[in-house]
Amino acid sequence: MKTVQDVMTTDVECCRPDETVYDAAMKMKDYDVGSIPVTQDKNLMGMVTDRDIVLRCIAEKKPNTTSVSDVMSSNIITAEPNMDIHQAARMMAEKQIRRLPIVENQQLVGIASLGDMAVDTTTDEEASFALSEISERPEVHH
Repeated sequence: MKTVQDVMTTDVECCRPDETVYDAAMKMKDYDVGSIPVTQDKNLMGMVTDRDIVLRCIAEKKPNTTSVSDVMSSNIITAEPNMDIHQAARMMAEKQIRRLPIVENQQLVGIASLGDMAVDTTTDEEASFALSEISERPEVHH
């Protein structure tokens, strides 16, 4: 059985809840990512996405003073490293998410994306289905 641990990215750039949205946006730019986990002492507190920044901060013109904690999503869907990769792909489709934080003992240990799963030929079809389901709906979550 292949698990999310087999395909997840473990070198994940994070930000703290007290960092500014500007700092988070710069990390997104530097690492070419659309979302960043928010952690405090390695504990996952939430996720901040480029969409969160635009809708909750830029529209109000305060990126240099708004904290990440003010715009992040805190009700995050997560998985454990030993979760079956097929189950994870189905959950991502069902929950409309592109990136799945992987936690162990409440600490972030990695992220699995639909792209990570699509590399594995046995889950490529499920990942493609998940992406098409997400793309068809207007409300996309992290």
